[in-house]
Amino acid sequence: MAYTMTPTPAGPVGSQYCVCKVELSICGQNLLDRDVTSKSDPFCVLFMEVNGKWVELDRTETAVNNLNPAFAKKFIIDYHFEEVQKLKFALFDQDKSSTQLYEHDFLGEFSCTLGMIVSSKKITRTLLLGNGKPAGKGMITIAAQELSDNRVITLSMAGRKLDKKDLFGKSDPFLEFHKPGDDGKWMLVHRTEVIKYTLDPVWKPFTVPLVSLCDGDMEKLIKVVCYDYDSDGGHDFIGEFQTSVARLCEAQDASPVELECINPKKQKKKKNYKNSGIIIVKSCKITRDFSFLDYILGGCQLMFTVGIDFTASNGNPQEPSSLHYINPLGTNEYLSAIWAVGQIIQDYDSDKMFPALGFGAQLPPDWKVSHEFAINFNPRNPFCSGVEGIVQAYSACLPHIRFYGPTNFSPIINHVARFAAQATQQETASQYFILLIITDGVISDMDETRHAVVQASKLPMSIIIVGVGNADFAAMEFLDGDSRVLHSYTGEEAVRDIVQFVPFRNFRNVPKETLAKAVLAELPQQVVQYFKHQNLPPINSEPA
Repeated sequence: MAYTMTPTPAGPVGSQYCVCKVELSICGQNLLDRDVTSKSDPFCVLFMEVNGKWVELDRTETAVNNLNPAFAKKFIIDYHFEEVQKLKFALFDQDKSSTQLYEHDFLGEFSCTLGMIVSSKKITRTLLLGNGKPAGKGMITIAAQELSDNRVITLSMAGRKLDKKDLFGKSDPFLEFHKPGDDGKWMLVHRTEVIKYTLDPVWKPFTVPLVSLCDGDMEKLIKVVCYDYDSDGGHDFIGEFQTSVARLCEAQDASPVELECINPKKQKKKKNYKNSGIIIVKSCKITRDFSFLDYILGGCQLMFTVGIDFTASNGNPQEPSSLHYINPLGTNEYLSAIWAVGQIIQDYDSDKMFPALGFGAQLPPDWKVSHEFAINFNPRNPFCSGVEGIVQAYSACLPHIRFYGPTNFSPIINHVARFAAQATQQETASQYFILLIITDGVISDMDETRHAVVQASKLPMSIIIVGVGNADFAAMEFLDGDSRVLHSYTGEEAVRDIVQFVPFRNFRNVPKETLAKAVLAELPQQVVQYFKHQNLPPINSEPA
């Protein structure tokens, strides 16, 4: 459901898991000078907000007599896209050897989210004092880097003249790849398929994470063992050899690497023993299996659009029974959904200008029904500034429109798809579009919506649908292709699953962060899947 490779041979290669580690490097500039006879001796402390309180995670070394420190100690944090991870960087001038922070002079602090840092890759900001004023000319620079080896190795292997092990036929050979474990014993990393009845097998190419095969160390010795398969599990040993990934990588399509398969027992017994066959490395390629964070650090922007259902089934917004009624606390289910999703995604869009569209309402002055109108009533510029801007435009438009119908999704999906299609012309992994549709009920234009989703599945685009109220949302589950592939009315299949549906009612009595986690859990995977399918690496990626 997320975005780093795990070094395990089981399961599909590059299967995505929720945690990856980010390394933060800290520099200070023009820090306040708190020492009388010399310059400050700064160190930096990292805090994370946990349940509304700042908790210290780590601190750097002290840079002696230095107002422009570049700290050698790095901060390492688990990164979760679907959470708001609030961080605070506080600098102090070390005065005593005490670990208590109040014993040291405060030089300023800066707070932000981890999302803000990774979406910019590097940020420089003013340090603030406790009263919110600048700490002199003091600045802090924070640079982010993903800590994961995303290289994968693809090997094409064959054998020649392997020893015959079966009495009435040839061998049924397969290979096992092992690396040294921490305990000094060999640890199985990968097993090929069995090729039946041959002494000259050709195995299918296979791919494993480089971390799995050799811990990312190209010179580390690995062991390759060849067996003859027996259905009772008592596989016969044919031979083995030790090599390194660096040696395997010498294989090119035109010039394979040949390695002798040795049976040590036979080697001891027979004087004229040569080998038990040859294992051939036909080709060896190392590539990068890019993660979601690679694309974000590479400069990919997440383009966020909101579509809001203003059909009559929502009820009169003046009455408390309406789903659009804004309660005395200033919220409703529509606003809760906008905040939950928007506050995560806004960190990944540099200008934080988001189009907000409505559908299913009659608009002044002629009261015609519209299924894609700007809720700020400015069709040429439907952009709202940040999530706050969307909320303000939503509240302001409610008294000026008439709720009507029907509930048509396809116009808004096609609207965002037009922009996503334009972005593909750049042929870079620079933009990915996210449409959040919040609705209270049954889709009227199901055929057109299915068709729009199938077409959008070819584009850098995902759709999140949040169902508010207590209606029957079976049609939404149908669009969310987790259990089956979605088809258009023409019979065309969706290239990938791009719809994530959640009913808001499942999240009414849980912390608001839980909704964001649920609706955004599949998004990193969808972003990676699209760009990989298009063979687009991150913009600033390094070769493997």
